Amino acid sequence: MIQTPFEFATTAAQVLEGVDLSGKTMIVTGGNGGVGKEVVRALAAAGAHVTLTARNPETAAPVVDELRAAAPAGRIDVAQMDLSDMASVRRFVDQWSGPVDALVNNAGIMALPSIERTAEGREMQFATNFLGHFVLTCGLYDALKQAKGRVVSVASTGSLYGPVLWDDPDFRFARYDPLLAYAQSKTACILLSVAITQRWKDSGITSNAVHPGAIATNLQRHTGGLQTPEIWRKTAEQGAATSVLLAGSPLLDGVSGRYFEDCNEAPVVTARPDGRVAGVAPYALDPVNADRLWDMAEAMVGGAA
Repeated sequence: MIQTPFEFATTAAQVLEGVDLSGKTMIVTGGNGGVGKEVVRALAAAGAHVTLTARNPETAAPVVDELRAAAPAGRIDVAQMDLSDMASVRRFVDQWSGPVDALVNNAGIMALPSIERTAEGREMQFATNFLGHFVLTCGLYDALKQAKGRVVSVASTGSLYGPVLWDDPDFRFARYDPLLAYAQSKTACILLSVAITQRWKDSGITSNAVHPGAIATNLQRHTGGLQTPEIWRKTAEQGAATSVLLAGSPLLDGVSGRYFEDCNEAPVVTARPDGRVAGVAPYALDPVNADRLWDMAEAMVGGAA
């Protein structure tokens, strides 16, 4: 179990205190709001060149201006990408040049009240939270390999509410449930890191998954706001800490295929805990499931590249 000097209340800035990321190039999806915004802020403040992706760069422009003013030590760019649209993801990949030291797959949606599908017919949460990031990560393989880069998959304790629905991920037969759809998408995000660790072990690329914590953001707009008791809530700056740890801290050099929360590796649990929901389910770290998911994802998107 990987343990660090940091804990529940640690902020992203504290994680990178004394860490120099000058010369590092990083990508953060959905970096124009919520926890992603604070991830960008911390990485850039440590000197990194950060590209944040947004569905609408014009709408994101004021946030980008704010972040540039707050983190003059780094460089912040913005690029258009819609993770639910595989053509959009592939355009971003085709336009990218140079190495990637860290890819933070941060963007996501949660608990859409009624089923929505992409143009390809995929369930929207699975497509946005997982499939888009799968295509992005695979498309950036050479850039990540060049830098011996890190891939950070932002997951959630939502993964404890259900595994991947192997025979019906798009809810063609099962009755759509907003939380179950979210759960399988976040389980898939964890399994992606396990699969990268297995399949790319000779590349120098490492990957870990993270639960940021319970943070009130726009993510909960379909759930009536954050329902977590006040004592277990975090600020966005605290929520960004574990993602920043995995993306930029030397403490995680060479570590791969694990799941972190509160800046430390989380325990495997055999049932969803009472009280504070925490830990990771065995099915989300299962190497057989990880291989199966990779093959399924390739079939769903018509190839990884």
